[in-house]
Amino acid sequence: MGNPKGFMEKERKVAGYRPRNERICDYGEVEQTLNEQDRKDQASRCMDCGVPFCQWGCPVMNNMPEWQDAVYRGNWKEAVELLQMTNNFPEFTGRICPAPCENACTLNIHGEPVTIRENEAAVAEKGFELGYIVARPVPERTGKKVAVVGSGPAGLACADLLNQWGHDVTVFEKDVDPGGLLRFGIPDFKLNKKVIDRRLELLQQEGLTFKTNTCVGVDISGQELTEAYDAVCLTIGATKPRDLLVEGRDLKGIHFAMDFLIQQNKINKGMPVSEHERISAAGKNVVVIGGGDTGSDCVGTSVRQGAKSITQIEILPKPPASRNPDNPWPFWANILRTSSSHEEGCERKWSLSTRKFIGEKGHVKKIEVAEVDWMEEEGRLIMKERPDAAILLDADLVLLAMGFVHCIHEDIVSQFELEFDKRGNIKVDADFQTSKPEVFAAGDAVTGASLVVRAIFQGRNLARAVDKFVNA
Repeated sequence: MGNPKGFMEKERKVAGYRPRNERICDYGEVEQTLNEQDRKDQASRCMDCGVPFCQWGCPVMNNMPEWQDAVYRGNWKEAVELLQMTNNFPEFTGRICPAPCENACTLNIHGEPVTIRENEAAVAEKGFELGYIVARPVPERTGKKVAVVGSGPAGLACADLLNQWGHDVTVFEKDVDPGGLLRFGIPDFKLNKKVIDRRLELLQQEGLTFKTNTCVGVDISGQELTEAYDAVCLTIGATKPRDLLVEGRDLKGIHFAMDFLIQQNKINKGMPVSEHERISAAGKNVVVIGGGDTGSDCVGTSVRQGAKSITQIEILPKPPASRNPDNPWPFWANILRTSSSHEEGCERKWSLSTRKFIGEKGHVKKIEVAEVDWMEEEGRLIMKERPDAAILLDADLVLLAMGFVHCIHEDIVSQFELEFDKRGNIKVDADFQTSKPEVFAAGDAVTGASLVVRAIFQGRNLARAVDKFVNA
């Protein structure tokens, strides 16, 4: 620990966001960056605790105290090397991770944790800038062939490691470019897609093969894959959206959040979208149903499209501003979080259940919602609607952002006739092996929708299991 008094001498300082009136006019990344000295000062706040709860809280087990100290000393090369030991893509997580490490940071006892996520992004950018993150061509090949289906964070992490270990890896992606929901699901204002392209270029230089516009199960069968490859890895995500089957659901103007977000990202990329297919918030009263990150992304995108008004509703009660006694440090803090998108303009409402959609001439115009109370019964939260508590909300565009239920079961999953768990996810054993021995699965397709950093962790463990299988 270079500065044992750093956490006492320096206050927590975050980079913050670009001015609101500037950022809502474009899709550039909203987060700013600190200068190098400020970043070193923030790294100096790491206490090098005897028990690094930050590492415990991090799904990929990043060695926070070690690389924070390297940043403080200005040894960016060491920081990059330490970080890349556990995380394939710190430039992604440094931008979009909700930072469970900071929730677990000892300084968070007083609400002032180390700026671990921002420090991570800074290390990654310094790594590229100074030439420490470069292509590492593989000198020798094993002759084993592995197919990875899906190019999201789990698939890329798995493919990266397997390629580094000398296997010939082909990544199949149904869309026009690799990246999965990193590319088309997360708005550009949170993750500039040039950041993904930069990493993909290195992976290709290292020998990874990408086959895009290839829907496995349609363009190529499961049988063809198992015949051509020694192992097949399914990292297809959990993209089956949760629907809201209430009266009026068939009205026009009601869309799944991902359809809305993916379309805007494709427009930003310059891909054509017909007027008939266009989902636009311009001049409309927008209601986002769902209070999570996807809902927040819909808010920010609607602001940029020029919505007349934006309301985000959530069925759960409003979280507290600070931790409750039953939610102690170092566990994830169940508190109210306000994103940059929320700051840009929306009304947030909690404890509302959607009863029905009301339309005119086949298009949604209003939503009838009911206020609900939550009470605990036998250790479970039970929802009850308040009598005569109906509220009408103006809604010309409704975006359903209520999460995902499981992976898509059609196409490749059905062709392999894989077993599912009780939630509809792909069932695997401790070695990520499915009910078909040469087929493995990991990431959201196995766990259900989760964090990018957890998907990377799953992908890394999947790579180890597949390496053991093909070398057996």
